Amino acid sequence: MTGDFLRKEITWWDLVPDLAVGFLPVVAGAVLLVRGFSWTLLLVLALLALTTAGNAFVRGVLVCRRCRQRELGCPAQKLFEPRG
Repeated sequence: MTGDFLRKEITWWDLVPDLAVGFLPVVAGAVLLVRGFSWTLLLVLALLALTTAGNAFVRGVLVCRRCRQRELGCPAQKLFEPRG
């Protein structure tokens, strides 16, 4: 069972559903904002954008670097590790 987990290769296409959860509401909010301006909608859209950026920061900078799964083998490590 563990061997199957370690053999899985993660690609950016595997992340599309996760990224769409944050991206699609921002796009829908922008369309609604263009159709009729509302301060409330602008505030909600700004909060959605901030949470998306915050999520990327938390995963990229804080979580993956300290995750103990790396010691056992993480299929996503190649995708998220810094290149340099």
